[in-house]
Amino acid sequence: MSTPEFTSNRDNFCYRHPDRQSFVLCQRCLRTICPECQTPAPVGVICPECMKEQRKNRTPAQKRAERRWGGGGSVTAVRSGAPVVTYALLAITSFIGLVQLIPGMDGPIKEALWFYAPYLYPNLFAVPFEPWRLLTALFVHGSFVHLALNMLALWMLGQSLEPMLGRARYLALYLISGLGGSVMVALIAPGSPTVGASGAIFGLMAALLIIGRHIGANVTGILVILGINFAFGFFAGGISWQAHLGGAIVGALVAFIFTRTKRREQRIWQIVLLAATAVALLVVVFLVPPLLLLS
Repeated sequence: MSTPEFTSNRDNFCYRHPDRQSFVLCQRCLRTICPECQTPAPVGVICPECMKEQRKNRTPAQKRAERRWGGGGSVTAVRSGAPVVTYALLAITSFIGLVQLIPGMDGPIKEALWFYAPYLYPNLFAVPFEPWRLLTALFVHGSFVHLALNMLALWMLGQSLEPMLGRARYLALYLISGLGGSVMVALIAPGSPTVGASGAIFGLMAALLIIGRHIGANVTGILVILGINFAFGFFAGGISWQAHLGGAIVGALVAFIFTRTKRREQRIWQIVLLAATAVALLVVVFLVPPLLLLS
């Protein structure tokens, strides 16, 4: 790699550092750049000049989002990757859904994973204590159509929310929202077994609404979709609107916590508040429903 022809070709060297050999091209201008000049992008890397141009051309909403959700020059590098958590949730839930399609497997899987309030109170009912059902219900569905609709919504929402929040916060939002959906079912319809990720999905929609409003984006479309979906679940038979309501309320609360603890020095408060939310939901679900079930 030291022939005169090679060294005389400037395309073999970083355009900003002519003494540094490289074979990586900026995905926007296609000029050669060395590792020091590379900024990870959704596909490949981009050079500092293209990064500067990209930042200059951001919309006002994008600028506000970057300022309020991290700021600094590392936002693109940290949060522009693939939504890995979304893909993992899709893979796990879809796998369980496909196993349900095997003849004879649907009933046993539902009964093993669905949420049914009496499983939280073994002293009141002749059933084992299985509190994990509060979350396992998110991964089992009533039908293939039920699964497909929820997974489509998860994929669409995850593309926006996970890169914005980061993987850990996004996963916390999903699980705590799902927990909120199960708790609301225990409070309002304790005798009804429920399945599906709808509570968590409504939590994601509510969170996108809150965060979008916080950064000044137009959230009218999100609000309309959320309202239509909730109304459909409320009036249609066989759909747990209680899980939708609980997921939406808790998702909005979690998103509000994110908007108020977005600075790096507030990270510990964010963790404390999220943990307190989860603990409060567990306290409510273990104390209130026994009174309703015995009434």
